[in-house]
Amino acid sequence: MKQLNLSLAKNMIEKAEKKAQEIGVPMVITILDDGGNLIASHRMDDALLVSVDISQNKAWTSVAFKMPTENLAEVGAPGGELFGVHTTNNGRVVLFGGGIPLRVSGEIIGGVGVSGGSVEQDIQVAEAAVAEIANLEHQSL
Repeated sequence: MKQLNLSLAKNMIEKAEKKAQEIGVPMVITILDDGGNLIASHRMDDALLVSVDISQNKAWTSVAFKMPTENLAEVGAPGGELFGVHTTNNGRVVLFGGGIPLRVSGEIIGGVGVSGGSVEQDIQVAEAAVAEIANLEHQSL
């Protein structure tokens, strides 16, 4: 099984921070392992304090549900199949975009969560971190 390590998490955060700087929004970027345990969290200068917990919960949700958090928006909304799911797990479940599971060869090795901008901006920055995994997938972690 391939695992994330701090060095790779730092590379992912660096790529994500670069994207956040490009769009001009200070973000919090969090990387968790496949068990939902913290590897690294980075708060850019002037990023919202509330974004620390939100980014961690987005990463956790993406690992726990094995899908991007944006996929939960519709099913977790009023009238949706999973309405109320956000009240489970001590409120850790996030129903909007910015959390993406990290996969290598189809296997989840962790998750990234980003918070600080609009949902679209959070997704863009999270995707920059995911792209770093894709770049390295052909190499050994």
